[in-house]
Amino acid sequence: MTSLLPALPDFLPRQRFGVTEYPVHHVRGGTSTGLVLHARAVPADPLLRDELLRHLMGVPLAGRLPGNRQVTGLGRSTPTSNKVFLAEVEQHEGRPRLVSTLAQLASEHGDIDWSVNCGNMSSSLQLWGLDSGVIEALAIGTHEVDIRNTNTGVVTTSRMTRLEDGSFAAAAIPGVAGSFPAVDLFLHHPVGSKTGQLLPTGAASDMVAGHTVSCVDVAVPMVMALASEFGKTAQESIAELEADAAFMQAIRRVWSEAGLLMGLRKRDGTLLSLAELECSETIPKFCIVGPAAAGGNIAVRYFTPQSGHASLAVSGGCCLAAACLIPGTVAHGVAQGMSVVGTEYDYHAVGIDNPAGRLDTTIVARQRQDSMGMTLGILSAAYRRSAQILLRGHMPLYQPSPELAAWLARR
Repeated sequence: MTSLLPALPDFLPRQRFGVTEYPVHHVRGGTSTGLVLHARAVPADPLLRDELLRHLMGVPLAGRLPGNRQVTGLGRSTPTSNKVFLAEVEQHEGRPRLVSTLAQLASEHGDIDWSVNCGNMSSSLQLWGLDSGVIEALAIGTHEVDIRNTNTGVVTTSRMTRLEDGSFAAAAIPGVAGSFPAVDLFLHHPVGSKTGQLLPTGAASDMVAGHTVSCVDVAVPMVMALASEFGKTAQESIAELEADAAFMQAIRRVWSEAGLLMGLRKRDGTLLSLAELECSETIPKFCIVGPAAAGGNIAVRYFTPQSGHASLAVSGGCCLAAACLIPGTVAHGVAQGMSVVGTEYDYHAVGIDNPAGRLDTTIVARQRQDSMGMTLGILSAAYRRSAQILLRGHMPLYQPSPELAAWLARR
């Protein structure tokens, strides 16, 4: 596969009826939606870049706006539909690979979190690359492209298959009605995405704010707790859980204090404070787990962390699947029918029941010895998603600041 980078004007703003219009791809990846923009067509100045993203998504330019429905932009009020990828192509070992940087926005304020990746939205990137022409159109058969995410440093391999009639092989996934282009994503060496450690606290389980939790970092740092300790089963609807104010207050305290134990840091390397963790829209992820009742190995209700997830983020699913293989974690304690991990790398399937159905994951793992004793070595984690282009075109930018307007005029 070779790079066919289009002329940059294909990704640049245009003037129409006295208004600057900015080029966007509005996409769905898995159960998330958002935008993909060419990184080189975005302002290098962080202030102008962030203002542009706020305009595009319809979030407040400054301050807070409780109840904002984002009617002026392309965002959809929930964290899973407030994502923007900046993407481009680089050459690596003689092959082109995509480079992605995720911006996580929120409906009610203008703060942008650049600290995490999104496994769901990542499944849209190969399709975006093909649709925009930055990577070569697929011939008949199965093709792969690597994706280096700058938020986490994790490299993912995206795989799609083109059929004889020119269409893509399709898949149906929980939480999405219908079948769409199938994307298999492989996360390589996903351990320690933010902390550098499989078990950031040094233990398989800890007592935090009176609750037994496991803190695991595979693809994303995550705090896992027993549903039963909160009087729950992990079979409840997300709406029911979010309506329980005492429960939400309790889990906020647990994930915030656990985040301190994990030593989570901001992009500048400084430790996140308790107050910052309490307000974090991205890390650590949080979930409650219980016995499966719908054919999987474990049941989960997942939080991002401020809001409940309608299904399950794939990065969080991979983290939970890995935890199911680690003796001593709360996930391992309730998971049913798990295979035994041996001393040679092997494939271990983990089915995770969630509100939208079952997420099927595969962890390539083995038991290994290190200075702390026996631990889990994880080579890769894989999951299947589907993707689609919702629209491609130009969005008018009304009332940009003079500085952003000047930048746009120079393009």
